[in-house]
Amino acid sequence: MTKKIRIKDIARLAQVSVGTVDRVIHNRGEVAEESYNRVMEILRETGYKPNLIARTLGSHKSYRIAALIPNPDQDEYWHQTFDGVMKARDEWAQYGVVVETFHFDLYDKKSFEQVADSLLSSQPDGILTAPIFHQEAVAFFKACKVNGVPFVVINNNVAEEPSSGFIGQDLYQSGRLGAELSHLNDDAGGIYAILHVYDDIHHSLHLREKEKGFRDYFSEQQGAVYKTVSLDLNNAHEPTLEKELDELLSKTDLKGVVVTTSRGAHIVSRLIERRGKNKLRFVAYDLLEKNIHYLNLGIIDFLINQNSKRQAFVGIGNIVNHLLFQREIPLERLFPLEVITRQNLASYLQSDHH
Repeated sequence: MTKKIRIKDIARLAQVSVGTVDRVIHNRGEVAEESYNRVMEILRETGYKPNLIARTLGSHKSYRIAALIPNPDQDEYWHQTFDGVMKARDEWAQYGVVVETFHFDLYDKKSFEQVADSLLSSQPDGILTAPIFHQEAVAFFKACKVNGVPFVVINNNVAEEPSSGFIGQDLYQSGRLGAELSHLNDDAGGIYAILHVYDDIHHSLHLREKEKGFRDYFSEQQGAVYKTVSLDLNNAHEPTLEKELDELLSKTDLKGVVVTTSRGAHIVSRLIERRGKNKLRFVAYDLLEKNIHYLNLGIIDFLINQNSKRQAFVGIGNIVNHLLFQREIPLERLFPLEVITRQNLASYLQSDHH
């Protein structure tokens, strides 16, 4: 019955006219509260799904969604986000939805501001964005609200200027998870380091949240002395960066390292490979090509996958469902904290969840 039910069947079950059911489904015209409630109850019970394609194509209405994301050529992580945007574009094209990308420089706040202004000038119907630069993102979100444009945020949220919806992970818990994974099978104490490579923690809320979770985890441990070290290695000059890392890795009581930025993991991996692992526990982020390589070599012990491609795909889907079918955008959707090892890597890569 669920697949073949028609509007007139809904009307009969709810004891209302076909016209009333049509107005409820399409959210148009006045409907008495009692009749509306009866129709909605029947819709829920039967799992009725209207012919959405026919409805949207017949309306001759098209929508533009703008995706404001870092330049995918600068970072493989953001290229995966771009891939998710493109997948969503292809998925929703049949509904008359146009998805356009606006790329800003990952390391330039002014670039974000300029591209964001250009995006708003184009008057999109909905926006997907990743707020890399905190204060600039707050200003942009306020402008979105002034213009009445729904916007969904991925990767990291901005609490003081709430979005229409957020998709990502609990970054504080992510930091705690990284700390726990780096600490496995060790109760003797020592140094545990959290490294922010190629990203400035002072301008990146998502890094600060991870570090807070990391530090809080170790502050709660009993029975041994744990020292946490944080290095902000936002330095494009690689020899200098490697020198700082080499000094850290030379410490004999260094037990575990967490690299919060997916792009920086391969630099740390290369140095560990050169020096020898020496039982050091190493945790990194995301299924980038080089990270997978070092995971398979055993240099990286765990990868915490943030699934940026799926974040973007789901985010655009939420906006489309809101624009086309008047569905509320979920205020928050937290993805699970996925831990990838050499043992489950192949099965994960072969799944449609990746």
